[in-house]
Amino acid sequence: MIRARALLLWLPLALLAACTDRTPPAPAETAPSPAPAAVAATPPVAATREHSVAAPHGAVRMDEYYWLRDDSRENPDVLAYLNAENAYTDAVMAPLEPLRARLYDELVGRVKQDDASVPYRWKGYWYYTRFEEGREYPIHARRKGDMDAPEEILLDVNALAEGHGYYGIGSWEVSPDGRLLAYAEDTVGRRQFTLRFKNLETGELLPDAIERMSANLVWAADSATVFFVENDPVTLRTVRVLRHTLGSGKAPERVYEEADESFYMGVMATRSEKYLCIGVQSTVSSELRCTDSAAPGEFRVMAPRERDFEYQADHLGDRWVIRTNWEAKNYRLMEVADAKAFAGREGWSDLLPHDEKVWIGGFELFDGFFAVSERSDGLQRLRLMPWSGAHSYVAADEPAYAMGLAENAEPGTDWLRYTYTSLTTPPSTFELNVKTGERTLLKEQPVLGGFDKANYVTERLWAPARDGVKVPVSVVYRKGYAKDGSGAILISGYGSYGSSRDPWFNGNVISLLDRGMAFAIAHIRGGQELGRAWYEDGKLLKKKNSFTDFIDVTRYLVEQGYAAPDRVAAQGGSAGGLLMGAIANMAPQDYKVLVSLVPFVDVVTTMLDESIPLTTNEFDEWGNPADPEYYAYMLSYSPYDQLEAKDYPAMYIGTGLWDSQVQYWEPAKYVARLRARKTDANPVVFRTEMKAGHSGRSGRFQRFQETAEQYAFMLDQLGIRE
Repeated sequence: MIRARALLLWLPLALLAACTDRTPPAPAETAPSPAPAAVAATPPVAATREHSVAAPHGAVRMDEYYWLRDDSRENPDVLAYLNAENAYTDAVMAPLEPLRARLYDELVGRVKQDDASVPYRWKGYWYYTRFEEGREYPIHARRKGDMDAPEEILLDVNALAEGHGYYGIGSWEVSPDGRLLAYAEDTVGRRQFTLRFKNLETGELLPDAIERMSANLVWAADSATVFFVENDPVTLRTVRVLRHTLGSGKAPERVYEEADESFYMGVMATRSEKYLCIGVQSTVSSELRCTDSAAPGEFRVMAPRERDFEYQADHLGDRWVIRTNWEAKNYRLMEVADAKAFAGREGWSDLLPHDEKVWIGGFELFDGFFAVSERSDGLQRLRLMPWSGAHSYVAADEPAYAMGLAENAEPGTDWLRYTYTSLTTPPSTFELNVKTGERTLLKEQPVLGGFDKANYVTERLWAPARDGVKVPVSVVYRKGYAKDGSGAILISGYGSYGSSRDPWFNGNVISLLDRGMAFAIAHIRGGQELGRAWYEDGKLLKKKNSFTDFIDVTRYLVEQGYAAPDRVAAQGGSAGGLLMGAIANMAPQDYKVLVSLVPFVDVVTTMLDESIPLTTNEFDEWGNPADPEYYAYMLSYSPYDQLEAKDYPAMYIGTGLWDSQVQYWEPAKYVARLRARKTDANPVVFRTEMKAGHSGRSGRFQRFQETAEQYAFMLDQLGIRE
């Protein structure tokens, strides 16, 4: 089950915006519609049409490819260009089909196709998700009492997806009495959901259906009333909270509307299930308002919002626990009694004080203890805190790993479930008794195809950046890999929104390691691996630190013999695609090939357009280009605007036509201008998934098709063709 309560610790991380443009005037032409045969022979040439983009302070830039923007996704000239690019990509990839097919078979061959998640108990039922052999989508199910009881299928997503080119379940929630199911479905990939309801006793789909919703929803205690978030139909921003009572025959009622367009919002239930809450949060501020779940009425504010003051809270027993940056850059935990919870922060007292060397990321409350997710020296760890007594830490056995809280649905237990993984260890779920220390491995994700983690080595390195800062790097390779400067490496990065790239196991990468490559993650500034300061040093007017960190990590790995200078690949997606575009402009000679997926490459134009989803939410991430200082700085690194007449690496660029986070026209414009300006003969391919959005195709095997194509292109450029 996707628990709404988890949003109490929500942070606005990887929701991404996208866009800019700039270029000297170019002559207007008619958009071409080349025949498929002609497209297959040569790269498409996009028409140029004069278009000026003005900023509020009078600055004007020309964008000769602005015509590729089409909000309707129906313009025949635009669709002709995207289809021409897809046809050209097909032609470029045709000689690599044997390699692509082998890669696909390898990726699929590592998957236990009839796998299932670890069941968890909630209100007398065991909930789990399973897959069936050969099928694309999950089945969500439960059993009453114990796992030997008859299975009740809640949602067979395979059946629901029939007839749809794309299908996704954003979230689903069972009512407190266990009789009803609410779920949010997306049939396009644009993250604009329809809320539906199912009677679990009869299997009947109820007539209530509510469109243009966020995926987020929560039930009230009466199991008939549901609260959810409505999206703006144009910008897709979360704008208001609605309340609907099933069977009432009435339209949903508005209970809250957010006037500040820089805030996201969500709804959730507390751990105690006593309260329903509305959480709103911008990049630098947050606010929580709650009401009684048994008798929902006025939503009272816990602490009024202030700029640079953030907090999230949860409730259990007779206390609230709050995670906050109030006088604590790396956050601290505080508590307040029920009686003082809605009287501002004057009654808050320290529960876990601030530590300038430890960043607190989240927590989970239990009757006898609480667990804290934190970071120290760039690595995650879990701290166990009895309500009285000494704390302890969950142990880890590798130098680079990721650890986090798993599904702990009920608070009345001494057992903590947590996840553990590394670049060599598949995702594993453990159960730890906080009183006795007994630990049980509930499941390690099966990896088929002869995988043995003992054959691989992971390292933790610290690469020097040009300003003297040390950047953490996680590396993995197969045993016997020679660090003699002759090998090939793929380096991945992100570095935005305070979203940390932890060294999680990626079964797909095995296909690279087994072909003699190394794989590295550069934990660059803009993430939060080393605390809040690490994030703040990679945003706004310090954003270029993210890009130079990545370049410096690349050069360090080459200097240390992990790769040959001409055998370096890099990959990033979304804001990581911005990273790829920036390094292509700043240090093209350091990379043989780049894989850039749903890339945010047109920064200024997008951030000037408040009708585009995410723009107003992200002025505190990138800056507001209405301010001349931010305009000039953003323009100085915007990948689209900084394209020049010079040599660039080979590139694979991918997008989805229905992407709501980074609109498809950003990479489309970028590719068109790149083709017109670059002076090299290196291939550039541009794949648009015509029935997908930001996350690509919806089926699990369909996604392997995408990865196999990207890997085949990259390996070929690195001289690896087997």
